[in-house]
Amino acid sequence: MSTAETTTRVGKLVRDRIPEIIQNDGAEPVTYVAGPEEFRARLREKLREEVAEFLEADDVAAPGELADVAEVLLALAADLGISPEQLEAMRLAKADERGGFAGRIVWTGNR
Repeated sequence: MSTAETTTRVGKLVRDRIPEIIQNDGAEPVTYVAGPEEFRARLREKLREEVAEFLEADDVAAPGELADVAEVLLALAADLGISPEQLEAMRLAKADERGGFAGRIVWTGNR
């Protein structure tokens, strides 16, 4: 299923306990389990959603939104067969090779 097809299909990817929480609130959730291709496409959609929420959040809400982004990142990594430890090792390797962002450096071009 392409990303365009998932965006036209009803529903959205939610955390695993959301149906239970909905039931505890007295409603009856209607759900299904996405297949592998749809799951990957919906995770990408979810990443866009969570990043947008983070970008719009104030400093009080931002940490919680960033945690949501991290949850989706870990799910995407798992879907690609990458453990959290492998992802961190990849991050560290890139940081060792190219640096991180602690220096707050802004590039404006070359002379």
